[in-house]
Amino acid sequence: MPFRGKKYNWLLLIIFLSIINLINGQNSSKLKHKRGNMKKTDSEWKKILSAEEYHILREKGTERAFTGEYDKHFEEGTYVCSGCGTKIFESNSKYNSGCGWPAFSEAVPNSVEETQDNSFGMRRIEITCKNCDGHLGHVFNDGPKPTGIRYCINSVAMDFLPQDNKKK
Repeated sequence: MPFRGKKYNWLLLIIFLSIINLINGQNSSKLKHKRGNMKKTDSEWKKILSAEEYHILREKGTERAFTGEYDKHFEEGTYVCSGCGTKIFESNSKYNSGCGWPAFSEAVPNSVEETQDNSFGMRRIEITCKNCDGHLGHVFNDGPKPTGIRYCINSVAMDFLPQDNKKK
């Protein structure tokens, strides 16, 4: 009989873990379809990204100034890469720079890569997602103190996850 009890306990544990997994999966369903192996072919990226996301993230495009969804967006939460769901910016580092794109004073540690970009006759630093290598925007040294940094990011390159407002 004790052996039968252990099987029952294992069964309950498996059911409990399955329910927890299901709940967590529902909370991240918006991004779940984009996650997975980040070494994707162009055709694989085209299947999971919208045409606009593909142009910005994979072809290093830029949305027109003052047209992005998150330019004047100042809710509390986290901004994630729209290609893979990696956390890239927290709302407390966002500010209104007036440049026409969402601006942040700092990125989540180890979330972005910086690369020299000399396209269009300009010298800039390109910002890409460290996880999926998607183009996010550029970084400049004209931001507010204490960092002095302005991450100028395409809204299309991000999704926003609002802060959980449940306070105990």
